[in-house]
Amino acid sequence: MKLKMMYSFLNSDINIIEKKLEETIQAESLLLKQASLHTLQAGGKRIRPIFVLLAGKFGQYDIDRMKNVAVALELIHMASLVHDDVIDDAELRRGQPTVKAKWDNQIAMYTGDFIFALSLELMTNIDKPAAHKILAHTMVEVTVGEIEQIKDKYRFDQNLRDYLRRIKRKTALLIAASCQLGAIAADVEESIHKKLYRFGYYVGMSYQITDDILDFTSTEEELGKPAGSDLHQGNITAPALFAMENAGIRCEIEKVSEYMEYGKIERIISLIKQSGAIEKSISLSDRYLDKALQVLEELPSNKAKKTLRDIAKFIGRRKF
Repeated sequence: MKLKMMYSFLNSDINIIEKKLEETIQAESLLLKQASLHTLQAGGKRIRPIFVLLAGKFGQYDIDRMKNVAVALELIHMASLVHDDVIDDAELRRGQPTVKAKWDNQIAMYTGDFIFALSLELMTNIDKPAAHKILAHTMVEVTVGEIEQIKDKYRFDQNLRDYLRRIKRKTALLIAASCQLGAIAADVEESIHKKLYRFGYYVGMSYQITDDILDFTSTEEELGKPAGSDLHQGNITAPALFAMENAGIRCEIEKVSEYMEYGKIERIISLIKQSGAIEKSISLSDRYLDKALQVLEELPSNKAKKTLRDIAKFIGRRKF
């Protein structure tokens, strides 16, 4: 089953969110408007808004409230991607030129800042202090994660704990917050929204590890960028870390730099795939996915719970 089919009963509300996203990024500055719209139109799975809506189904669901939270979380995600592309000096995202490629680094950074600010403005419509505290903490952690990503580029002596801490901040916490804030906006009791947070965290970890595996196992056509781009840009992910347990492969990976010819990167990708590192990474992702599914069993039974289970399994076990 395709991902969109799993939550097709939310289609009318998702359309409302898409319209709200486009309305929200309007700006007096034509340049900011164009750069923000370019980011929005690049597409995306809208995973975070979907988690917001599904979490809201455990309480008093009102799309007029839910849409503000859903759009705010997607805007934070969009802003972090714009900043990431500057950090990684990325020319393409989802097969389209990045903001930094279409304009420049300065425009990209200010566009990311603008989109971040819009998310905060939207959340003022939610009269719940706990929600604002969670969102503020999440934004701080996402920003720290961006700094950690810069610090860890081409740092080949990092370990698995460093990597897991980084992807927690880069991906998992925002998905966790999406689940929790969606529930809070729908007046879900604390014990339930805390479980939804844990579910989102575990799913987010599995999701990012899977993404990092796909960077080595998918084609350029499927990725919208060359395979192995993460490694070429100095981002040391789970497959590379597991492969570096082999001293010979470690020596090859430690030669990687931004100036390395892509043909040599392809050879290193081949070594990583032959090393058993992909299988170890899949096992790591599966452990987080299993934890997410265990937490889900503690939640009340409804259509949203079944959909969360289906989505978790889908995004944690995408094609390798």
